[in-house]
Amino acid sequence: MDPESALDFLRQNHRSVLITHRANGELAPSPVVHGVDASGRIVISSREPAYKVRNLRRDPRATLCAFSDNFFGPWVTITGRTEIVSLPEAMEPLVELYRQVGGEHPDWDDYRAAMAREQRVIVAITAESTGPDRRA
Repeated sequence: MDPESALDFLRQNHRSVLITHRANGELAPSPVVHGVDASGRIVISSREPAYKVRNLRRDPRATLCAFSDNFFGPWVTITGRTEIVSLPEAMEPLVELYRQVGGEHPDWDDYRAAMAREQRVIVAITAESTGPDRRA
C-alpha cells in the first residue's frame, strides 16, 4: 500500500493499536485513537507518565495497526519513528486531534484545562513503511 492511500485510510478510520517496545524488548500493544496532522504524521494523545510514552522516549520505533469500525475488513499498518510533543507545545495539536476525531468541544477552556491536568502529550509518528503490501 502506498503511503498516501494509507494516510487516506487513517484520516477516515480512527481506531488502532499502537505497538511500542518495552525495555526488555517485548512488544507492548495499546488501543488508541489516532488522527493525521497537516504534515502527514499520525498523531495520538497520551499522558506523560504512560508506559507507551516512556517506551517511546527510550526507543522511538512504533507500529500502528488501524482498522475500520467494523474491525473485520480493510486495515493498514504504519511503522515509523515517533516524536513526543509535551505541553505547552502540545496544546494546539491536542485541540486539532480532538476536532478530527470528535468534532467541536462544547467548552474549549475546560478541554484545555483537562489536557494540562492530565499531563497530555502528542505522540507523532512519521511513517517509514506502510502495509499491507499484498492481499492473501
